[in-house]
Amino acid sequence: MLRYLFPVAGAGLAALTLQACAQGESMEPEMSVAAAEELGAYELTGEIRDCLGVRRIDQIEPLDERFWMVETVNGDMYLNRVGPGCNGADSSFTYLQYDIPTSQLCRGEIIRVIENGSNQVTGSCGLGDYERLQPR
Repeated sequence: MLRYLFPVAGAGLAALTLQACAQGESMEPEMSVAAAEELGAYELTGEIRDCLGVRRIDQIEPLDERFWMVETVNGDMYLNRVGPGCNGADSSFTYLQYDIPTSQLCRGEIIRVIENGSNQVTGSCGLGDYERLQPR
């Protein structure tokens, strides 16, 4: 079993939320204003991957607790819509931790959010698909 720790990049983003949908509830989780601003520089390609090799991952940046950007060593960017429960993922006082049975980080893998000083788990959630982003 492999264990990886990722410091949280770009932490301290505002927790303001956008209106989900004017005509009813959306199946998509609400995105923070800061996450929407960060993603505004990219467009979704529709190219979906189930897994990324951990050696290919350079950085995981939680834009908020549900939307994370993943950058690979060659500069490719992906959006991962994680499940609920990763409380504090976008805080500068936490880091991400996961244990995986292979050398790939795949949809459904559980990520734990750990507080820096106390090493206490503040939340956990499952990864979603990786959707490739391209700059606008």
